[in-house]
Amino acid sequence: MHIVVTGASGFIGRRLCDRLLAAGHELHLLGRAPKKGLPASAAFSTWTPEIGPPPAAALEGADAIIHLAGEPVGQRWTGEVKRRIRSSRVAGTANLVQGLAALQQRPRILLSASAIGYYGERGNEELRETSPAGTGFLADVCREWEAAALAAQPLGLRVVLLRTGVVLGERGGAMERMLPPFRLGVGGRIGSGEHWMSWIHADDAVGLIEFALNEAKITGPLNLTAPEPVTNAQFTSALAHALTRPAILPVPVTALRLLFGEMSEMLTASQRVLPAAALKAGYKFRYPKLGPALASVLGSQTA
Repeated sequence: MHIVVTGASGFIGRRLCDRLLAAGHELHLLGRAPKKGLPASAAFSTWTPEIGPPPAAALEGADAIIHLAGEPVGQRWTGEVKRRIRSSRVAGTANLVQGLAALQQRPRILLSASAIGYYGERGNEELRETSPAGTGFLADVCREWEAAALAAQPLGLRVVLLRTGVVLGERGGAMERMLPPFRLGVGGRIGSGEHWMSWIHADDAVGLIEFALNEAKITGPLNLTAPEPVTNAQFTSALAHALTRPAILPVPVTALRLLFGEMSEMLTASQRVLPAAALKAGYKFRYPKLGPALASVLGSQTA
């Protein structure tokens, strides 16, 4: 397939491009500027998502679009940062669909990033793709983001919304921020640790995107999470065990609020998300359990 990818320089994007190229696909990457580490064999076109549609020439002849671009959410949410988070996703996706609408021959597939932030704070409730949206800044952004992507359906595209959880992998992502305090023996649960964390190994995140690309029966929301979410306390204990370090110093929620402001809500929201659509479609998780997933990420045999 000829596939256009946005957000190719991101944590998931880099891994996905490697997987797609290994499978024999032809890639055309869209981004604000070429970045070091992008595959040399892929074509590249400059695109600023908030400004307007991508260059028509970059979209012509594409069989599929994988849209992963968006301002990072893991930073303090000032008014300007929140504007960029929303605009890069909502306006960026709307501009992409506008570009697709102008094509004489359109791609058949749009896989568009989203996040489990869609569900908001939900306590112990088990959440599937059919669960309603929650409330709060991230939930609002995700709802608008997905609506912008779904505007491609009337154009004849199969649209899949990739609601991604906490991605565990080497060299970046959530683990890059978690590991330093745990390696020093000062890691610990957040608050009571009772809130749910819905995680996924990077190999399965990429595997599920590739699966959705090829599986015509998958349409609409797709939770990119492992089948066994854990509480923050369980995650903390498993990570400390894998590193053979103690985890006895809980992180006060008030300290997180002082450090990160409103963004701390993302770290404490309880989201017990299940990959119901993936399992129904027949996807086989490589890492369904947290212990082996952490052992893989850490280069250890600890399970």
